[in-house]
Amino acid sequence: MHDAGPPGVVSGALVPDGTGFGGWGVTAARVTVLLPLPFDHPFDYAQPEGMVLRAGDLVSVPLGGRMVVGAVWDDAPGDAAGARLRAVAAKLQAPALPDNLRRFVDWVAQYTMAPRGAVLALALKANLLGPVAQAQGWQRGAALGAKGRSAMTAARARVLDVLGDGAVWETGQLAEAAAVSASVVRAMARAGFLVPGLRAVQAPQPDPDYPGPVLSAAQEAEAVLLRAAVLAREFSVTLLEGVTGSGKTEVYLEAVAAALRHGQQALVLLPEIALSAQFTARLTARFGAAPAVWHSALSPAKRRATWQAVAAGRVALVLGARSALFLPFDDLGVVIVDEEHEAAYKQEEGVIYHARDMAVVRARLAGCAAILASATPSLESWVNATRGRYRHAMLAARHGGAAAPAMTSVDLRLAPPERGRFLSPVMIEAIGATLASGAQAMLFLNRRGYAPLMLCRRCGHRVSCPHCTAWLVAHRAHDRLLCHHCGHTIRVPTQCPSCGAAESLVPIGPGVERIAEEARAVLPQARQLLMTSDVIGSAEQAQAAVGAIEAGAVDLVIGTQMMAKGWHFPNLTLVGVVDADLGLAGGDLRAAERSAQLLHQVAGRVGRAEQPGRALLQTYQPEHPVMQALASGDLAGFRAAEAALRRPGHWPPFGRLAAVIVTADEADAGADACRALAMQAPAQDGLVVLGPAPAPFAMLRGRHRWRFLLKAERRVAVQPVLRDWMARTKLPRSVRVIIDIDPISFL
Repeated sequence: MHDAGPPGVVSGALVPDGTGFGGWGVTAARVTVLLPLPFDHPFDYAQPEGMVLRAGDLVSVPLGGRMVVGAVWDDAPGDAAGARLRAVAAKLQAPALPDNLRRFVDWVAQYTMAPRGAVLALALKANLLGPVAQAQGWQRGAALGAKGRSAMTAARARVLDVLGDGAVWETGQLAEAAAVSASVVRAMARAGFLVPGLRAVQAPQPDPDYPGPVLSAAQEAEAVLLRAAVLAREFSVTLLEGVTGSGKTEVYLEAVAAALRHGQQALVLLPEIALSAQFTARLTARFGAAPAVWHSALSPAKRRATWQAVAAGRVALVLGARSALFLPFDDLGVVIVDEEHEAAYKQEEGVIYHARDMAVVRARLAGCAAILASATPSLESWVNATRGRYRHAMLAARHGGAAAPAMTSVDLRLAPPERGRFLSPVMIEAIGATLASGAQAMLFLNRRGYAPLMLCRRCGHRVSCPHCTAWLVAHRAHDRLLCHHCGHTIRVPTQCPSCGAAESLVPIGPGVERIAEEARAVLPQARQLLMTSDVIGSAEQAQAAVGAIEAGAVDLVIGTQMMAKGWHFPNLTLVGVVDADLGLAGGDLRAAERSAQLLHQVAGRVGRAEQPGRALLQTYQPEHPVMQALASGDLAGFRAAEAALRRPGHWPPFGRLAAVIVTADEADAGADACRALAMQAPAQDGLVVLGPAPAPFAMLRGRHRWRFLLKAERRVAVQPVLRDWMARTKLPRSVRVIIDIDPISFL
């Protein structure tokens, strides 16, 4: 049952105005209502006489000249004795928001410094509360007369017994449950024993005892720990680390089974929507029924049905993207974050939050277990595990005796590609040999499009986005130049926009489309498949691509980072990384860590069955610590070295960061705002403010941008400092300040 929370404060009777539209009245019976709008505080409303309201109840209230949906909140009403308050218009017939979700909304808002109403909007939208699709079935007809009783048979009596009072069953299900034929059900309907009825569409429930895979001894040992964490029914966090192919999914699904077995709900988070189809199939195979899926690509009707089913407790298992954290789970038993190291868990716009960290908070507030799974844990989670804040479960070997892939650097200084090409002869030869053996190969380059830059050979002009500090990326498949930041697109110019020289623009550098073109030239017989977000935009398209690979209809897969996450292709034995140095450049403090994670994950796609796998890393820096760690397989040593570099300077995870991004339509207004903020910058022990400085993307979507970076020791709470700083600085309305707690992007 939902925790209804404290009742609304009722200390007097409403003086109704009779309008029925939330009119004005003087009353001491008041409730606070939080609206899913960018307000930080709930509003006080009069509570109509006879309307019982408790915290979490969903209500319709007037705001200005319109009606909006909100939730009765836990805040005490303000001191408004004698004030004229507008009244709650209606209490909605919908489940109340659970206490742990309301506290989660408050916590996320406090931590991220977002308005509470903006956070509530992640959990509550009016379009989630409409009617859901219903299926037609049969229910009991009117009371039987003497004629009806004379026509009663044992089979018909069993049908009526199954229906009970008010139950609605579909023909086939009813016939099966009553052990009769469908013709008996239809005959009863014709005779008036049954009448049509409507029921909510209800999917089959996952069975925790459905026969699953047999775990190895190593897997079972860790599964025992995870089951115990769930059955304890108290908050805990476990980092489940396991090499790629070790069977982490099968192990954490045992924790899901433990929660389901005891009537609790379970949430599994994925970093990419594209993975949902494959994971849906895996969960269906494990539990005999598909999980409910939650992500932004669902239709409004599907989202509405899923939200209401979760709120009513009819859904036990949800597989979702980061926004699934805000579903109204009533009794969470476990929250699992798969590929917990992934940067895709960070929401960068609107309410800025990291879903991995907020998943831990959601579990704490729900009093349940959280499991963070990865072959390449984030340094933050690894440090928490080494310090004992998280439990640490480990799977050190691949399941079924499969060997870890051998990783080798291809020094491009010694084995360079041909002029105008990007694949080393060593890489081409290895791919050819792999395909000749009947196995599959993959080429990986984390760069979409055909080329990242179009350059004029005459004057050196680089075609840039007019709205962003970024080059336009060539996409040859559509003969377009595209900005990957704002979506601005143009046809490829026939002459240079700067000097006017005809046919002078040439592509510089490779994207995956260009690599695919080169691969067709050197391996013309290979059947190719391109896997990028430009080609695969939905879970269904991803599943179709996976099906083609698994069916052996593809020889060579060419893709971006979406290829690094979770895929299992038994016949894939070689991966070639076209530019292993790509992620090492720039001023990002996590550049080395992310590169090591990404390249290790990409390599982990190969050799997952009987055939051994290998990875070739094209690099100009084989001596770089990342390349050395990958070649030696010593990721633990690499993490320790990274930690030693960050600890003295109090860089995360040994300190705190908060980014303050200033944006403005006019450069002068933004610069003035930065000067005003700099004048009021906080100065205290254990904290330093860096900047302002123009952001690397000095213009984004037409707005000029600057950045401050607040760096603090772990003992310093940065939110009060930031609130005080913003309160002391008066800025014009044309200037917007965005605060990013724990930033992972510094652009």
